[in-house]
Amino acid sequence: MGYRDEFQNCETDVQLDGKVALVTGATSGTGLEVAKNLAKRGAKVIIASRNQDRLQNAKEDIIKSSGNSNIVARQMDFESLASVRNFVQETISAEPRLDILINNIGSIGLEDRLTQDNLHLMMQVNYFGAFLLTFLLFPLLKASAPSRIVNVSSLALILGDINFEHMNEVGKYSNFGYYCNAKLADVLFTVEMDRRIKGSGVNVYSMDPGLGKSQFFRNFDNEFIQKFFNAALLRFGRPLDRVATMPVYLAVDPKVENESGKHYRDCAEYYSIWLANDTVLLSRLWHESKRLVKISSGEDWERYT
Repeated sequence: MGYRDEFQNCETDVQLDGKVALVTGATSGTGLEVAKNLAKRGAKVIIASRNQDRLQNAKEDIIKSSGNSNIVARQMDFESLASVRNFVQETISAEPRLDILINNIGSIGLEDRLTQDNLHLMMQVNYFGAFLLTFLLFPLLKASAPSRIVNVSSLALILGDINFEHMNEVGKYSNFGYYCNAKLADVLFTVEMDRRIKGSGVNVYSMDPGLGKSQFFRNFDNEFIQKFFNAALLRFGRPLDRVATMPVYLAVDPKVENESGKHYRDCAEYYSIWLANDTVLLSRLWHESKRLVKISSGEDWERYT
């Protein structure tokens, strides 16, 4: 099957003039291509990263590629929950609306250690940061409804494990194991959030982007792993501009407006994992995530819904 066939369901001509979209992990790889795609459709696009230089370079690239100068580069470091909260406050203060949130950021090869928030670095960057960001931005998304959230997961979720006693334990899992756990949590969080926000006008989806032509393994200290797996991605992965059409499709196309809570691959509904039907597990993960990222009473919109 060729790229054209794989992505034929992803084509959409929806324009986004007057809309505001936020893309995390948008300074390189698929996230950068997603931001370009949204910008070409006329949206105001906010890109987030912890590196100011890379943010500025990405902003200039998006403007040059799309011809859309309405691009905002705003710093945020998922390794720090305080940074996420500061980003949210800045965004809420500056933006009267938010129509699209694409949680694209994902990383592998990070250190096996706890962050200053007492969460495992791999889990915080790949799951808890996005959970906190999404939870805190939900009131703005709701006020802007109809709006959408897209959580980028991975096929690796099928190897994931949700063990509440050891979720953030250093040395418990391999680096890839933590990544699998986080990507499983992304999908379970999507299903549970959909259940909790039904009727709000905010849709939430998860998706598997497949393998893209990127330097995804760049953070590994092991030079062999870096070179071998990055070479494999560049050889066998999908073109990133095509991969980017998948989250964009979920974020904009009217054909999925009644499909909130579902998991997708190649812009078609796709089975994720049986755990997505475990309502007890999903509810516990939601409450445990809120506890671990320290949602305060003032931040907890669930108290008033």
